[in-house]
Amino acid sequence: MPAESSFDIVSKVDRQEVDNALNQAAREIGQRFDFKNVGASIAWAGEERIEMRANSEDRVKAVLDVFQSKLVKRGVSLKAIEASDPQLSGKEYRITATLRQGISPENAKKLAKIIRDEAPKGVKAQIQGDELRVSSKSKDDLQETIRLVKSKDLDFAVQFVNFR
Repeated sequence: MPAESSFDIVSKVDRQEVDNALNQAAREIGQRFDFKNVGASIAWAGEERIEMRANSEDRVKAVLDVFQSKLVKRGVSLKAIEASDPQLSGKEYRITATLRQGISPENAKKLAKIIRDEAPKGVKAQIQGDELRVSSKSKDDLQETIRLVKSKDLDFAVQFVNFR
């Protein structure tokens, strides 16, 4: 009788990679000609928030675009960042982006239902706080479950950790 194998599905962001992407974006914004004299900037606004500013709606959207391209190059999923629409604040436009960490209870239930309905028989999914533990006697079934979850178009980023 083989022991149960398992892995966890989580939604976490490597904060250091986000910080590196933010610093690269800030450097590029400071050097690019199209950002000269528009008051464009990007900076942390707390532990989980990033604020982008510029004097026009187009420029602040361009700042967001530069930041997103840096995130992609660093391997951070754009689904982990939730950006607001540009808002006028005095004479400048601002976009606030929030890092989304953890799987919400609703999303965990959706994911557990997908696994229950479509994964191979014998695969069990348990919600544990803001992550999902998937277990089975067969490691091949777990690999198939990982492929299944990756193939779904989820509206949040997922990573697979603690494969045992």
